[in-house]
Amino acid sequence: MRIGELARRSGVSDRSLRYYEAQGLLASERTPGGQRDFGEWAVDRVIRIQALYAAGLTSKKIARLLPCMRDTDGAPSEIATPRLVEELYAERERIDRTIADLIRSRDVLDEVISAATSSFPAARHAGASSTAV
Repeated sequence: MRIGELARRSGVSDRSLRYYEAQGLLASERTPGGQRDFGEWAVDRVIRIQALYAAGLTSKKIARLLPCMRDTDGAPSEIATPRLVEELYAERERIDRTIADLIRSRDVLDEVISAATSSFPAARHAGASSTAV
């Protein structure tokens, strides 16, 4: 499939796909006219790359991780190393810390919202989120 089709099916811009290719995260064949041609597998690969970026991994870490994952189901392949698994545990712990920090921030906001709206009539602040601060 051409880059535009891959972009449409994966929800990622052409520019991002070219970046992924430049970073070694994605590979394409070239048509006789020089256009990129991706296999069907590329859709799952791009979605997985997006998920790894969203989890906070860098392109360098993703490039090391992708060869150790099967595109069809994301399970580890036979070339996953113990060191890579250690790095993945470290990334998971980093994500857990980020989640804990976000929960603490949300709790603080909830306290501030509760204190700020305690004197408002119930109908005015129940579910309202567009009031001035």
